[in-house]
Amino acid sequence: MNGKKIVLGVIGADVHAIGNKILAYAFEEAGFKVINLGVMVAQEEFIKAAIETGADAILVSSLYGHGELDCRGLREKCEESGIGDILLYVGGNLVVGKADFEDVKAKFLEMGFNKVYPPGTLPDVAISDLNEDLGVSDE
Repeated sequence: MNGKKIVLGVIGADVHAIGNKILAYAFEEAGFKVINLGVMVAQEEFIKAAIETGADAILVSSLYGHGELDCRGLREKCEESGIGDILLYVGGNLVVGKADFEDVKAKFLEMGFNKVYPPGTLPDVAISDLNEDLGVSDE
């Protein structure tokens, strides 16, 4: 256990649970304390859980393509709630239809996310990034 806490969930009206369970397992195995909110999670629930648990990061996933709408304003709500500097990661099928991932990534970085992952990204990538961003050694 590395002592770092993360809030994990699938945002909006998305009910895709399998990837969420895989991510929770992978992050727990990597030593993180995972607060898994499951599916169909509102922005406010992510923020409330992060505040209540003293989380170091919020990890948002979306597979049904409406991530852009569901995630808009999340950074601002974090700032209003006093956790404006919390790490925000997002990944999955974030937009409807075909879009160049670099354009999608730029959009989410502009919305205040620290890291943006395309569909099919292995958990190890996000784990490595989180360890680096939080100053945890990769053992």
